[in-house]
Amino acid sequence: MGVMDPMPGARRTEIGGLTVDEVPAGNGRVKRVMYPVGWRWSDEMSDITGTATCEHAHVGFIAQGSMVVRFDDGCEVTYTAPAAVVVEPGHDGWVVGDEPVVLIQVDAGADTVELLGLAQTRHPHAL
Repeated sequence: MGVMDPMPGARRTEIGGLTVDEVPAGNGRVKRVMYPVGWRWSDEMSDITGTATCEHAHVGFIAQGSMVVRFDDGCEVTYTAPAAVVVEPGHDGWVVGDEPVVLIQVDAGADTVELLGLAQTRHPHAL
């Protein structure tokens, strides 16, 4: 089984060019999010969500590939596998290089920020 093959027992969805395999875990879920080469949130998801930036938090592990995240305050962080990922709401993100990104993510939907004690408003890094 390859890293992009469907996971047994997971619910698979596709949205905005992403492929997401999701398994319930208590009050949350474990997800494998696969981002194709050339994918960018502002190009693929903004019209779907109706927001200028991604308003979800992401906590997990990049198992493959490289991604840049730009926060609303202009701060940019590059995550290259293997890498732990903690991304607060209010960001754009895009795949860099010639390899898809595979993110293993744990979340609780809209409750992720509160349950994990992440910044409640915006990325706290000051330039």
